[in-house]
Amino acid sequence: MAVTDPIADYLTRIRNAQQAGHRIVEIPASNLKKHITEILYDQGYILKYKFEEGTGKGKQGLIKIALKYDPMTRNPIIRELGRISKPGLRKYAKAGEIPRIINGLGICIVSTSRGLMTDKQAREAHVGGELLCYVY
Repeated sequence: MAVTDPIADYLTRIRNAQQAGHRIVEIPASNLKKHITEILYDQGYILKYKFEEGTGKGKQGLIKIALKYDPMTRNPIIRELGRISKPGLRKYAKAGEIPRIINGLGICIVSTSRGLMTDKQAREAHVGGELLCYVY
């Protein structure tokens, strides 16, 4: 069965791995997912990541993500992550209308004409776009 919403699948795999207490989660790669992974790493939500290229023709690569947990409580660093824009209902916002996630403590990943960026970066660059997901 084909996945109709690859970003929702990506977020669900991370959510499920954290609930199960896994250290590493493997996700089928795409350029969009690679960029989301880089943003999560830059913002400190994941420990590290590795892109593995697919071998042979038509093979999809893998993204291996090392999840980050609080050393004291062993709770996942990512408390919540969810999809905003869905395939059936896309959500777009202008630069000034991009929502602040928990008053700026969380991030919203925005797909703009200049590529993927966080809500803060999009506001600074004065560009709007599609609101993909939020993380905190």
